[in-house]
Amino acid sequence: MDVSVTPLTRHHHRRLREIHRSAGWPCHDMLEVELLAAGLLERQLSPEGCETLRVTDAGIHCLAEVFAHNKAVRTPHEALVERVAIAMARAGRLPWRGLMLRVPLPRELFEVETEESPLPQLAAFESEPVAPAPGHIWCMACPDVFSVRHTTVEAYLEPVVHEIKVSRADLLGDLRRPAKRAAYLGLASACWYVLGQDAKGRPIAQPEEVPPECGVLQLEGERLVVAREAPRRAMAQLPFHVWMALARTGPAVRLEDDAQSLL
Repeated sequence: MDVSVTPLTRHHHRRLREIHRSAGWPCHDMLEVELLAAGLLERQLSPEGCETLRVTDAGIHCLAEVFAHNKAVRTPHEALVERVAIAMARAGRLPWRGLMLRVPLPRELFEVETEESPLPQLAAFESEPVAPAPGHIWCMACPDVFSVRHTTVEAYLEPVVHEIKVSRADLLGDLRRPAKRAAYLGLASACWYVLGQDAKGRPIAQPEEVPPECGVLQLEGERLVVAREAPRRAMAQLPFHVWMALARTGPAVRLEDDAQSLL
């Protein structure tokens, strides 16, 4: 009987990659069935009678194609975001990308925001948030990379925000928005601007162009170099709604993962 194979999705590619990295213990779910039917996985039986999975040559070829495609379509901004997230993981931190976090900010900050780029107020999907302090309003902040230390003591988390800029025009527009910067500083014990390079390999800005309350990292070739340290302040704990946002998404990079964690 001819069985049509379901087109592969990113979930299939992720499972294929996980099996390639692991000892190959089967999950016995339909995702696995579809990969087996496509010829990207094959079953193996050990002398003891244990069944494991092995990525076939066709599966390896599929993984290589997906990796090449993803690498080609990444924008310079996405590539630098990923580089910073990996650097944070290597430094013993847990990084997140693409978070949407609400922050209470003084209402007067918005009087200096331009009409073209206001900081968005609290989105409707946040049901019945706790009322902010008098004179403050809830606003949404979307840091490129948000990270905390890998620790079991809440007071040692040291949350940090990294805002990535690869265009000078984008950076200058961002620096004219004090409310956005205040939102990042309200979320973290330190805030960094990460500056990319222009088409000629030059930094898009100098450290002194970034406000002193933020640190500056510059991309030099393949290295991230500290151009100016970020001022740090104590932050005893993360608000509960931030914890919930972190729990909903999970860290972007886990370098400590090994094959056994996938079994």
